[in-house]
Amino acid sequence: MAIAQEQILSFLVLNEETDIPLDNAQIAITPCNCGGVTNPSGRFSINLSPGQYSVTVSYIGFAAQTLDINLQVGEIITVKLRPQEEQLSEVIVRAKRNLENVETPQMGALQLEAKDLKKIPAAIGEFDVLRGMTLVAGVNNAGEVSNGLSVRGGSLDQNLLLYDYAPVFNPTHLFGLFSVFTPDAVSTVNLYRANIPARYGGRTTSVLDVKVKNPYVDKFKLSGGVGIVSSRLMLETPLIKDKLMLSFGGRAGFTDFLLPLFSERLKNTKANFYDSTMKLLFLPTDKDQISFTGFYTKDFYQLDLISKVENINAENNQYDFRTLNGTLNWTHTFSNDANLRTLLVASDYVPKTIFPERDNDNEIEFTSRINYLSFVTEFSNIINNEVDYYVGAQINKYKIEPGTLDPGNGNSIVPVDLAEENSYVFAGFGNVNWQLTKKLEVSAGLRFNHFVFVGPYTQGFFNDISGELIDTRVFEKGAGVKTYNGLEPRLGLNLKLSETSALKGSYARLNQYLQNVYNTTTPLPTSRWKTADPNIVPQTSDAFGLGLYTNIADDTIELGAEGYYRLSENNLTYKPGADFFLQEFLERDIVQAEGKAYGVELSLRKPKGKFNGWFNYTWSRSFLRSQNERLADRVNNNEWYPSDFDRPHVFNGTVNFEGDAYNTWSFNFTAQTGRPYTVANSVFVLEDIDVPIFLERNNARLRPYHRLDFSWKIRYGKNPERRWKGDWTFTIYNVYSRRNPFNLYYSQRQGAQDAEVFLDSPLGTYELSVLNSPLIAVTYNFVFQ
Repeated sequence: MAIAQEQILSFLVLNEETDIPLDNAQIAITPCNCGGVTNPSGRFSINLSPGQYSVTVSYIGFAAQTLDINLQVGEIITVKLRPQEEQLSEVIVRAKRNLENVETPQMGALQLEAKDLKKIPAAIGEFDVLRGMTLVAGVNNAGEVSNGLSVRGGSLDQNLLLYDYAPVFNPTHLFGLFSVFTPDAVSTVNLYRANIPARYGGRTTSVLDVKVKNPYVDKFKLSGGVGIVSSRLMLETPLIKDKLMLSFGGRAGFTDFLLPLFSERLKNTKANFYDSTMKLLFLPTDKDQISFTGFYTKDFYQLDLISKVENINAENNQYDFRTLNGTLNWTHTFSNDANLRTLLVASDYVPKTIFPERDNDNEIEFTSRINYLSFVTEFSNIINNEVDYYVGAQINKYKIEPGTLDPGNGNSIVPVDLAEENSYVFAGFGNVNWQLTKKLEVSAGLRFNHFVFVGPYTQGFFNDISGELIDTRVFEKGAGVKTYNGLEPRLGLNLKLSETSALKGSYARLNQYLQNVYNTTTPLPTSRWKTADPNIVPQTSDAFGLGLYTNIADDTIELGAEGYYRLSENNLTYKPGADFFLQEFLERDIVQAEGKAYGVELSLRKPKGKFNGWFNYTWSRSFLRSQNERLADRVNNNEWYPSDFDRPHVFNGTVNFEGDAYNTWSFNFTAQTGRPYTVANSVFVLEDIDVPIFLERNNARLRPYHRLDFSWKIRYGKNPERRWKGDWTFTIYNVYSRRNPFNLYYSQRQGAQDAEVFLDSPLGTYELSVLNSPLIAVTYNFVFQ
């Protein structure tokens, strides 16, 4: 008697609205009375004999689906479950999701999905990752024109920004108004501020992990938006049914005509940009998933607010920078509980500064580069309901070209080509989550880094008293120059006080081998990226945290209070009077200072209901202190001073009112203490010119920063059978025209100019604001499928 050969029946279960895989979805199969649950990738497979089967797919909070399947050959079936509005299921799902803030040992972590970010009013009428992050407790930027995040008082380069595992070194468009991440391609955003998971390394303050959504689609889908400042388009389509799928999103902005309308200071400003994200997903077997993500972004802008560089006589400064990233990700599933992920990552960042010379057509170009390659492999396993773990290894290669100055056909400028820098980081890591008792859970991780700096390299030796170069040592290409080893323990504790409250503690030690050196609060393409070397040692930090979390009102409101204290060493800052542009020996112009940062963060979040949103307040301080013997190398005479990102008081509030199925109104308000800046201690006269003398750093503050934003989203086409759906988003950024100061500058006074303000002072101090009016944007968004 012939026995029919068994066939593999596979399922991929997704959220219909977001296409995000559903973990632990129930698969019930009759008449065999068999089945199981999906893994974290939303997949489940089973061997069955050919025949007729009835399959029910269910997930709490979603409408179940029942499928009749005639199984003759192996199949992969995609099932999309629609969120169910039935009240009981909604309560259960809310309890399951909201209790994550009290049930996990991870502290200082936040996850936002794209649908959460879309509710936040943005400057240009579309949701934005970085703008949304600045509304989180403990996260700030440097002001209106800023290209990064400061987390818990850290500098902008102390945050690891990943886009589908590839680092992004310049994450903003349009002078920091919004980020480079293609909006329609973003799936989730994870921010880690405390016990950073052991799989991440290389930065001392935080990790912002932005994931690109997988194109789990079985039919063509087109979406996008048309706006005043930028327009975007997203395409998703299957290429081979149930095997190969593609998504491609792009965005472009041309704002030359628009910026002068908002500020007189921007009349000579130009800004054009575009970004694109492509993702291919290949499912060769029911146990393998291979994806490739490509990302490209390019900006060109001209900004007269930037000071002139060196002795270059330029009409203005122009900046042209681009990023090209690629990520190849292979995940092999051994079982529903164990999988192996292997990654190949490449990132190439090329910033260029252009100086158009006055009175001729010549252009002087300064170009630098960061080239990054990485290999990662990680095995994860869920042993049982109490224990799960992951272990892995990572190899990173950094190649930095610090700068090349091309004078074009000019005769007055000497060409410069700084030597490239090459380094490697070899790392091993592991983490285990262990439910010790019903009330106590532990997350313990360990990461070991071995950093190697290799030639070609010329090491400088300097006089301890005068600081003059006295000797050099040359290393050939590939020769070992300097190594550093770093052991990084990570620990998280979660003590459940009740079913809806928990007390958490955390500790993390981190090392940083790549840093950005700049002497303004906003790193520009002229700033220097630098790896550790014999003279510049890696940055280190030890962060401690304690937090209390609770859910009230039937788990509809989440409350949290976190305190933290972080000690750091070898923070990079510049010496008094430093000018490191085109400097061969950068160590002559920088100081490695110790730092301390501490604070308390209070938060309230209401994720559900017609009224939803969050509020948070942060009290924090951030200080630096140099430790140099030479008087000329000291900052503030080796005494503690506020860092550029010291903000004692910060309040953020976001409120969304979902009035009906067609209208949503959103408000965002932020207020914070003004950032520190340096005031001249005195003035001396040199050839009839009054010159300010600076003896202290960050000895004053700008006026407080505050801003109100508003957006109104109008939907139509709610008929689920309609293929074309659209909505309008109307946004006002800076509703009440607040003139938030960006910086202050000094100017020689002429006679009695502004005497009522400056009295007898020979210099006038003037405040510079980038925006002095609201930014109004209208965007039309659409989906066709």
